[in-house]
Amino acid sequence: MSSTEELLKHELELTWIKGTGKSGGGCINEGTAYDTDKGLIFAKYNSKPEAFQMFEGEYESLAALKTADQVKVPSPKKVLRNPKGGAMLVMDYIDMQGLSLHAAKLGEQMARLHLFNKGLKEKAVSKQQSLHYKVDYSCYVTHFGFPVTTCCGYLPQDNNWMDNWLDFFARKIDQHVRWAEEKYNDRDVGQEWSSLLPKLPKLFLDLDIVPALLHGDLWGGNAAETDEDPVIFDPASFYGHSEYDLAISKMFGGFGQTYFNSYHNLIPKQQGFNDRQDLYVMFHYFNHWNHFDGGYKSSTIRLMHGLNKKLSS
Repeated sequence: MSSTEELLKHELELTWIKGTGKSGGGCINEGTAYDTDKGLIFAKYNSKPEAFQMFEGEYESLAALKTADQVKVPSPKKVLRNPKGGAMLVMDYIDMQGLSLHAAKLGEQMARLHLFNKGLKEKAVSKQQSLHYKVDYSCYVTHFGFPVTTCCGYLPQDNNWMDNWLDFFARKIDQHVRWAEEKYNDRDVGQEWSSLLPKLPKLFLDLDIVPALLHGDLWGGNAAETDEDPVIFDPASFYGHSEYDLAISKMFGGFGQTYFNSYHNLIPKQQGFNDRQDLYVMFHYFNHWNHFDGGYKSSTIRLMHGLNKKLSS
C-alpha cells in the first residue's frame, strides 16, 4: 500500500482502500480514483505550498453548490495536508463523460442555481435573514463575496464581503493588475485600467443585481455528464453577478448554443449584456495571463482598450 493510500485510509477511517487505475487532472492538479469499503472516492493532489488554501476553497465551493442542490456536483469529504508537501482534496467519485446530451439541461440547472439565492431572498424578506460571515448556504445572502478564499486556478480570490457588485468585481481586477505589474513589470495595464474603471458604472445602469451563487470557473473542462444528469466540478465559487458565470463558458468552447438558449429561457439577457460579457471575459484573460503568460496579455489589453473606447463615446 502506498503512503497516499495509508494516509487516506487513516484520515477517512477506512477498512480497506485500493486504486481503481482511473486518474485525471489538468494543468493545475492531478487526481486518482480509489475503491474503498465506504464507496468510490477521488483524491486531487497539488504539491504547491498554497494547495491547502486552494483545496479548502474548493471544498467550501462544493459544499455550497451541494446545499443549493440545483446541479449535480461531487460531495466533498476532506482536505488533507500531504506529508510530502502540498495537499489533497477528497470527494466522492462520479463516473462521467464529456458534456453532450445534457447540455440544455445544464443550462436550465445553472439558471436555477443563479436564481436560488433570489428565491431565498423572497422567502426571507419578512425575517430579514442575511449571511455575512456564517457558513450556512441555505440562508439568503445579501452581500457579494464568500466565507473563505477560493482560487481560480491556483491564484487566490479576495472574497471579503462587499455590498456593491461593481466594487467587488473591480477589486478582483485590481488584484490582477497588481500581479501583472509585479510579475511582468508592466505599467501600461495599470494606466489602461485606471482610465476604464470610472467609466464602468455606465454598464450597470438600472440593473438590480441580487447576489447569485456562482461556480466561478465554468469552462468546458469543468462540466461533464453521467447517463442521467450533467455534472459540474472544480468550482471557485463566490456570490456575484449571474452573468459572470457565462463569460468563461464562451471562451474555450464546450458549451453549445442549446446550453445558452436553455439558460436564457429562465434568465433573459438584459440591456448591456454583451459589453458586460466583454468585461467578465477580461477578468479570465487576466487570470490566464497571470497563470500562463503567453498571448493572454494582448487579449486582455485589447478587451480593456475596446471597452475604454466604447464607454468614452
